[in-house]
Amino acid sequence: MQSAPLKRNLGLTLLTLYGVGVMVGAGIYVLVGSVAAQAGIWAPLAFLVAGLIAAPSALSYAELSSRIPEASGEAAYVEKGLNSHFLAVLIGLAIVLAGTVSAAAVLKGGVGYLTAIIDVRAEWAIIGVGAALTLVAIIGVLESLSLAAVFTVTEVLGLAIVIYAGFTAAPVPEAATLTMPHWPGVAGAAVLAFFAFIGFEDLVNMAEEARDPTRVVPRAILIALAITTLLYILVSLAAVRAVPVEALANSERPLVLVWEAKFTASPVILGAIAVAAALNGVLAQIVMAARVLYGLGRREKRLRVFYRAHPKFGTPALATFLLGAAVILAALLLPVSDLATLTAIVLLMVFAVVNLALIALKRREPNAPFRTATWIPWAGLIASVLALTSSFITGALW
Repeated sequence: MQSAPLKRNLGLTLLTLYGVGVMVGAGIYVLVGSVAAQAGIWAPLAFLVAGLIAAPSALSYAELSSRIPEASGEAAYVEKGLNSHFLAVLIGLAIVLAGTVSAAAVLKGGVGYLTAIIDVRAEWAIIGVGAALTLVAIIGVLESLSLAAVFTVTEVLGLAIVIYAGFTAAPVPEAATLTMPHWPGVAGAAVLAFFAFIGFEDLVNMAEEARDPTRVVPRAILIALAITTLLYILVSLAAVRAVPVEALANSERPLVLVWEAKFTASPVILGAIAVAAALNGVLAQIVMAARVLYGLGRREKRLRVFYRAHPKFGTPALATFLLGAAVILAALLLPVSDLATLTAIVLLMVFAVVNLALIALKRREPNAPFRTATWIPWAGLIASVLALTSSFITGALW
């Protein structure tokens, strides 16, 4: 039995900042080098292609969020669209797993930046930071997303500094002598860059805490995706302009190289911003995954224990606590080198199923508060399947 409803505190601004924050996260601070390793000077093109791959699915999610504004997100869409309770629960649990794994990877990576700035044992930092973020998520969604908004503004500011540094530093010779793109490399890099766009789907799980969700959530998804795509293209363009591709590819902190191409001051401030980005990513994933468990508890009696909101805070406190503990444990115990791979593959599969659900819904119920063209979910399905296929053929995610 639900003890209290979730509180509807969220408007367009906070939801958009949440979406930008969870997409930008900590990934862009390391991913530019990996993308440049495959696409070379054409890394910005790879990010553009990745954004185009994500766009149809984002539009599908926008329409589905207006049709079914529920906290269980994908699970609700699949159950209503494909009439399969089992598949709906499986998809929901896959989203929870992806969120937990992603948050653990980002927490561990963020602590790596933190321990370079502050003298503290990594294990204690993981426990302390993870516990603090879990507590914020329990106290309230407005507080959580307000803190996430501060982190988002901070990390976007950091990226703006990187963009300025890259465009004002002396260009490397590679930037002046463009060669034809190596298309297999660009394609593989685009699949890898797709991981950087994962996050827009988290927004749909905040629908039960949004004011006027059928109008606000679709707008937040599309605005966040547009902002993030522009940021990624500008950051990657600045990086390949200011730093040799080989140096970017071999660096674990490629954006620091862009900073150092322009500034003589220590890049410690960029490290601090990377920590803020990591904290944002962890908080956003814990908040999202808790809402999915809450929504699954409404649909599946064996998960009913999670369908409870705290009477004072109006948040799914039990789900949030357990997920926070799982994130901390995973960050302490599990290797993180392949976690981006697991997350991207799981979510590409989810995207394919969700697009199928919308195709079925459009046939039965053409009208919706926010409606996309009939071909959009087909494009999302094809893009997801092609990206998955490409990842296995090229080994881009491995």
